[in-house]
Order: sequence, then C-alpha cells, then structure tokens
Amino acid sequence: MSFRKIFTPYIHEDKCHSLKFYQSKGGYEQARKALNDWQPDDLIETVKAANLRGRGGAGFPTGVKWGFVPKQVDKPKYLAVNADESEPGTFKDRLIMEKNPHLLLEGIIICCKAVGIHHAYIYIRGEFVFGANRLQNAIDRAYSEGILGENCLGSDFKLDVTVHRGAGAYICGEETGMLTSIEGDRGQPKLKPPFPAVEGLFGCPTVVNNVETLANLPYILEIGAEEYRKIGPENSPGPKLFCVSGHVEKPGVFELPMGVSLRTLIDEHAGGVWKGRKLKAVIPGGSSAHVLTADECDVAMDIESLAAAGTMLGSAGVIVMDETTCMVDALLNIMRFYHHESCGQCTPCREGTGWLEKIAHRIAVGGGRIEDLDLVTEVCDRMVGKTICALADAAAFPAESIVKKFREDFVAAIENGGSPAWVKRHPANTGGAAAHV
Repeated sequence: MSFRKIFTPYIHEDKCHSLKFYQSKGGYEQARKALNDWQPDDLIETVKAANLRGRGGAGFPTGVKWGFVPKQVDKPKYLAVNADESEPGTFKDRLIMEKNPHLLLEGIIICCKAVGIHHAYIYIRGEFVFGANRLQNAIDRAYSEGILGENCLGSDFKLDVTVHRGAGAYICGEETGMLTSIEGDRGQPKLKPPFPAVEGLFGCPTVVNNVETLANLPYILEIGAEEYRKIGPENSPGPKLFCVSGHVEKPGVFELPMGVSLRTLIDEHAGGVWKGRKLKAVIPGGSSAHVLTADECDVAMDIESLAAAGTMLGSAGVIVMDETTCMVDALLNIMRFYHHESCGQCTPCREGTGWLEKIAHRIAVGGGRIEDLDLVTEVCDRMVGKTICALADAAAFPAESIVKKFREDFVAAIENGGSPAWVKRHPANTGGAAAHV
C-alpha cells in the first residue's frame, strides 16, 4: 500500500489547527461513523485486527488494552491521555497538539465510544503552555459545535474532555504516577496489580493511551484494519512519528512507515550527520534506551527489530551524536536528568541514580578510577527490575550500554585528568584535586 501521511501533511499551512481546516479535510467523519454506525465491540476488534501498538514507549497492543476494561461496572470509566511528553529527545506529541489538535480529539471520541467512557482527561506536560492553550481552544470550539458534550456529533453519546496541566515532573509520564497527579496527590507510581484498566483514576476502570496512539484511530477506521497492517512490518504496523535531534543537518519530526531504516532516517530524512563529520553513537528511543554505535545503525525502526538489536523503539526519540562527542559528558548529562527526576520512592532508584551521576561526574572532572567502570555496571544491576516503575531501568540502560560500548572514552578521561571539555577548561588540572569530588 502506498504511504499517506496522516499526522503532518498540512502542518505548514496557515490555520491547520482550526476546526474549519480539519473538517475541510474530512475531519470528524470517522468519529461520526463510530458514534452512529459502529458497535463498541466491533471498534475494539477492529483496533485489535489493525495491531495498533502503543506509541508512548511500551508498545502494548491498544485493542488488547481496551479489552481489559470490564464492560459492566457500577463505576464510571475514564480515559487518561498521556501527553506528558518529558522523555529527552522526544517531541512528537507536542507537534500533534499544537498543529493538529482535532485529530487527537477525534481519536479520543473513537476510543471513548469503544470502551464506554464519558469523561477523558488529557494530562499535558506543564511546560507546554502554547500546546495546552491551543488544545483547550480546540476543545472549546468542539463543544460549541456539538462535537463534544451531551450529544456528540448528533448521537446520543455524551463525552466531556478536560485538560489537566502537570507541573513538570518526568515521573508523571508513568501511567500510575500520572493518575495520582490528576487526583491531586504527589505524582508517585503505584504497585501493579491492580492495573489501571480495573482500578485506575479515582479508583475506577481507566484506559491510558498516548497522544500519537489515539491519533491513529481515525485513519484505521478510514482505511480498515487490513490495509493499515500493510504499512510497515505486520507485528508493529502503521505510520510513525520519528523525532531526530542532535548532530544532524535537519533535526525535526519525520512521519514515515514503521520499520524505516535508522540509517535512512538519519542520512536521507535528517540530512545526515552535520558539518561533514562521522557518526559515533545514536540513542534510538529517547534517552532511556540502550545506545547504538555507528556500526549498529543498519536496523529497522520498529519494536521487534530494535529489541533484537538490544535496544528499544521507546518513544522514537532519535538522539544523534557525532565523532567529537565525549561519551563521558553525554552520560553525565543523562544521569543528571534521571537523578533529578527520580521521585525517591524506591531505594534502588533514589540511591542508584545518585550514584550513577556521582560516578559520571567524578570521571568527567578528573577524579575517576578504572574500577569505577565496573562499579557502574554493578549499580545498574542493582537497579534494573527492582523498583515500582521503570525510571530506574531508564537510567540504567543508557549507563550500562554507554560504558560498555564506549569504554575507551572513559579510560581516556580517567588517564588524562577528565573529559576533553573539562581538561580544556582546566588545563592545569591533574585529577588529584578532583579525586575527592
């Protein structure tokens, strides 16, 4: 099947975010059909048949997740839209909310009809002020035109949508932390089970979906599950938004079929490594993924292929690093982030992220020891899989892979009194004074 863009074909046109523009391109027609012509179970089965995988990081089958929600309950059901896009290197959901907010709203309507939900919350990252305002304007307009509210699109279905702004906490990207934050408490993850599908927001059955995941739904209904599965690999099909940042000539968001080659994405779509330099390293799925060396980049950008390569698609935040990058400094930058963002609830994460930052800092400023490299691996082993949520894993994965694959950078920093950037700033430093940092 020929590939047609659904997220980004009109983002450079004036007023592309407006309701009038969206409807001129057939917007809300699939939501109208879902509300008036489809049975909920048929919608769920269609999404299952399309094999839509979650676009937020975990890649769980969307239709299967919907099917976990009990059909007959005395409590209300909720949809929580995860728009807390805080993963370093990722900025795709922001693009949808700022440039095509009605596409998200149409996907929300379809999901809510399928699961029997009458109230959706969009949890948006607090720093996305412009995106939150644009999204709220789209919601207000949808209410005024009868698209949302008591009789959605002329049906007997009622749906309310609320925008809930976060306060800038990365941990609230984790689904149970996000739900706790919406409820007004400190955004800390919870043990599972119970899972949100059974006991989520306000103790009620809750679907949690990513922005990009929901934005796929109108397209699936338009072309059908069979045609959708022809786009990209069958195990994780469909169009995908790839974020490319770092040392490339043309950083940005690229809409391509799932499974595009990572090297093609960098060289052809992002213009290649900048300034004529050579590629050194790539983190393919946001900062929490295992790093790839330049020789490992001939890999398809889909869930299974990247897993087989020892990393993950995650949120498809591709961070490119050229040959001049010191991986000691790169690791310190990443570990500083995760140490700061740990909620502190679990000891392996609270202490482990702090240890990893301290070790990386010690090596970077000239006080490192060779045994520190084994210590990084030991700390990571004591973090992975030992906490309530995956933040500890998110810190450990890049740490262990960067030290393993770019050991020469760390040995050089230890032997030469610090990372190149530190040595340049402190040419007289021998490492002695920094050894106690």
